[in-house]
Amino acid sequence: MQRQDRTPRVWVTLAALALILGISGPFGTESAMRLAPRIGFWGLIAIVTYFSGNLVVALLTLRFERTKPPLAIGFPVITLSIAVVVLIEVIAINWLVFGNAPKTIGEILSLGVNVLGVGIVVAGIILYFSRGAPRPDAESAGAPQAPRILQRMDLAKRGRLISLSVQDHCTEVATSNGAALVLLRLIDTIAEAEPTAGLQVHRSHWVATREVVSARRDGAKAVLTMSDGRDIPVSRTYVQAVKDTGLLPG
Repeated sequence: MQRQDRTPRVWVTLAALALILGISGPFGTESAMRLAPRIGFWGLIAIVTYFSGNLVVALLTLRFERTKPPLAIGFPVITLSIAVVVLIEVIAINWLVFGNAPKTIGEILSLGVNVLGVGIVVAGIILYFSRGAPRPDAESAGAPQAPRILQRMDLAKRGRLISLSVQDHCTEVATSNGAALVLLRLIDTIAEAEPTAGLQVHRSHWVATREVVSARRDGAKAVLTMSDGRDIPVSRTYVQAVKDTGLLPG
């Protein structure tokens, strides 16, 4: 919804709609208002109904993702929901601008019929822009986000993250394509390893869990063999955490 609201063509469409309605002056606004105020009036209507309609569509879309109704049911439900919201908003805006509001059921129904047409247009515009806007999961499908720590390494050494190990005042970052030292504390390097799943197994070592190929007990401690053939020690403090991941037999 926020991405749509930041899309320039959405605002161009709303401005064009306000200009067209302002010039044509439907529903008696041509005789009731001069051109500039009329364009402003319809601009207000367009913006308010679009944003509120957008919210209705967003909420109903979340609902429909669970129930997955056919379009023949989903679109009318969205349209009628928008029409109800727009009807309330139009009555409120007319009262604020003109100082009057429908007083009888007949006047409300008459206005409701006109607003239904507005609801269809608003729903169509929102759904059109919704289909054109990329979804976050679609943007990242098939392209997992790389850990930030890899950006500190030469391109030739970037690869699957295997482990992080303290080396003097630096941290050694080991990948499937080699290793490099970065001038960071281990705790900061671990933060930049996200979203790679892993755990700290020693005060000087962190491992990517999917890169562990075997694990064995070594007294009260343990040893993990990584995909690159290196052995990483597990200190007594972290043995239980390794057990909890299922890497080490109980």
